[in-house]
Amino acid sequence: MSYNKEFERWLNSDSLTESEKAEMLSIQNDENTKAMRFGAPMDFGTAGLRSTMYMGIGCMNRFTVAQTTRGIAALIKQAGGEARGVAIAYDSRNNSELFARVSACVLASEGIKSYIFRGIRPTPELSYAVRKLGAMAGINITASHNPKEYNGYKAYWEDGAQIGPEQAKIVSAERAKFDVLACGDLPSFESAVKSGIVVELDESFDEYYLAEVLATSISPDAVRSIAEELKVVYTPLHGAGYRLVPEVFRRMGLKYLYTVDEQMIPDGNFPTVKKPNPEYADVFAKGIVIADEVGSDLVIATDPDSDRVGVMARDKSGRFVTISGNQMGALLLDYAIRERRNLGKLPEGAYAVKSIVSTDMAYGIAKQQGIKLHDVLTGFKFIGEVIKNYEAKGEADGFVLGFEESYGYLLGSYARDKDAVEASMMILEMTAFYKKQNMTLCDALEVLYKTYGNYKEAMIDIYMEGYDGIERRKRVMSSLRENAPTAFGEYKVKTVGDYLDGKVVDIIDGTTSTTGQPTSDVLYYTLANEDKIIVRPSGTEPKVKIYVLAHDVSMTELEKKIEIYSNAARKLMGV
Repeated sequence: MSYNKEFERWLNSDSLTESEKAEMLSIQNDENTKAMRFGAPMDFGTAGLRSTMYMGIGCMNRFTVAQTTRGIAALIKQAGGEARGVAIAYDSRNNSELFARVSACVLASEGIKSYIFRGIRPTPELSYAVRKLGAMAGINITASHNPKEYNGYKAYWEDGAQIGPEQAKIVSAERAKFDVLACGDLPSFESAVKSGIVVELDESFDEYYLAEVLATSISPDAVRSIAEELKVVYTPLHGAGYRLVPEVFRRMGLKYLYTVDEQMIPDGNFPTVKKPNPEYADVFAKGIVIADEVGSDLVIATDPDSDRVGVMARDKSGRFVTISGNQMGALLLDYAIRERRNLGKLPEGAYAVKSIVSTDMAYGIAKQQGIKLHDVLTGFKFIGEVIKNYEAKGEADGFVLGFEESYGYLLGSYARDKDAVEASMMILEMTAFYKKQNMTLCDALEVLYKTYGNYKEAMIDIYMEGYDGIERRKRVMSSLRENAPTAFGEYKVKTVGDYLDGKVVDIIDGTTSTTGQPTSDVLYYTLANEDKIIVRPSGTEPKVKIYVLAHDVSMTELEKKIEIYSNAARKLMGV
């Protein structure tokens, strides 16, 4: 069906409200916008759904959410999990509560019980809730750190991790069986709650989650021991961390916590920032003003669903600088191993997990500190799978850290997703540890470089938006497969790993091996000097991401190489 026919079908449907029809009429003569919103349905994959909030099969709205939940219900029924139910959470974004309630009502109409949080909650608490409640699945309404126009739908399975590829295929096939505009009569949310098929979870459930978070502290008294000197500024960026992050800080003994009060108010319009993403330095601007006034050691920011955390710390000059996701991952890994060992808490068989696009410094740390390091595809569900496999072998206590370069960390096995509440706590604890030694996190980072060598990373985003954005991204990846680069600047490529066919080809001697990873649309170039360039389409935004991982004995030479690789990568992409 053409996008115009689908547009007219929606416009003439009795299911739409007057305001929804008015939105459609506002784009009636905009062919490009109609094509984007009505030309093709959103792909449902292991990352679920993510799109802008408008009418149309290509957007997040109450119709596409209901249709997708029908697919989730079918998956649950195939697994015989109706009685176990579904945990549902949502963040502070516009329409998140509406979409969560629609999901609960659809499940109720299918005879499936659900447990829905009364109010916004961090994503990791949803992952934990699935496990704690013994639920068959979980649904989380969030678009994480995307701009305000977006929302998303994440699906979790009984282990608390996001669903896998085969499950995603089932959901996608099953939802397609339902007309998006006629997903059936739904009970009201109030009647579903009254009947007991929908159960609301209040703040008392938070205590179970907070107990698990606090239990992962390595040195619980570290903050109290220096509480008179330690100061922190925190902002949730209008999101779900606004209650629980400060609460964890207080329970750790932090006396001097300062918040960016206007950003402590949950607001899906994110009025004080362009993008609510703690990876961007500009979201810290208001916090830095307060930090300079009070003499704070850190500024900490969590994203709207509180699964990512960003930090700014003082350098030698006293100026606040960004601690990147890779740098924080290395700091946490080194601290967690060393302090657990010092306190006799590091078990035999200790291990850590990182994504393939995250810093190679982790290899140096793991090797020198004598623990095993696992490399997995991007997506915290793959980190969760490693934890699950260890637990199946009866080795649950060995997990030290899982992290991704995109500011996501987990130090406890109670959840299967990155947790900014727990990570914020551990960053606070680590800061206290170093402060007692008259060191900042920037000082600690310099020690890491001296101990393990100089590592630096870069990421390049190539945006390909618009109606044909998906096809353009596919063409770029196809072109790279047909014409693999042999060098980036003056540095020759040694091996090309294609995670789509699972092969690694040595272009110098022609030998082949396997990636050892699940199928994924990723190209991985290892240079003759062991530096790496990785290319993959984003699963959540309309762009291709290029990652540069490099090392060198000289930081000056390392920075030069990063620039050469980045320029060569942009040229390769035609920008």
